[in-house]
Amino acid sequence: MQVSPIVCRRAAARLAAGATVAGAAVLALSVPAFAHVTVQPEGAAAKGGYAVVDFKVPNERDDASTTKVEVNLPTDHPLASVMAQPLPGWNVRLTRTRLAEPVTVHGDKIDQAVTKVTWTADGKGIEPGYFQKFPLSVGALPDDTDQLVFKALQTYSDNKVVRWIEVPQAGQAEPQSPAPVLQLTAAADEHGTAGAHAASGDDTPDAQKENTAAASGSGGGSDTTARVLGLAGIVVGAAGVAYGVLAGRRRTV
Repeated sequence: MQVSPIVCRRAAARLAAGATVAGAAVLALSVPAFAHVTVQPEGAAAKGGYAVVDFKVPNERDDASTTKVEVNLPTDHPLASVMAQPLPGWNVRLTRTRLAEPVTVHGDKIDQAVTKVTWTADGKGIEPGYFQKFPLSVGALPDDTDQLVFKALQTYSDNKVVRWIEVPQAGQAEPQSPAPVLQLTAAADEHGTAGAHAASGDDTPDAQKENTAAASGSGGGSDTTARVLGLAGIVVGAAGVAYGVLAGRRRTV
């Protein structure tokens, strides 16, 4: 049976259309997730210490600007000290809240803490194709957890809000709107520095006595050596003089 050319062309068009749809679906699945709000320390964020952390907020839209950023600080591990750095083009407000239950942080009892920091643009904000870092000085960092979760809200100029509040779980795929997570490093070893100083003999009285004794011992050895060499020089000199005298007498005789 002979197939009409028109039927062939229609079948080819349907196949091409199906391939286009399938290719678009694969492309959509392979496109990486948009950048999201993250938090990173400037240097180390050691347990029990203080750190400056930067909240990096990218603009994921091409038709609106980011005009407000809200970062919620954890209340299960409250931070006694939170300070914001002034940013040109942004107004910052710290919200302090009384805690439901006071907590003890490094020996200090805390019944209220900063629980939210809000940056509001007084200009264009974060325009499409740009990002902005929002720094905070925080501490003291808790020593009984490995991470701090900061849930964040990103508001655009068209009043749409992106909620970065999903907590990532170990062993699971990253959520669609993950909350910024600050990883904490091990606490600094306070004995390491002291041990280094003691080894150098700079700090403790005992170490200073040992260093003084060692210095005295080496100085005494140097003095003894000098005395021996000096005595040997005198003996050699005297022998030379005696030889000269004897030689002169022989010539006279």
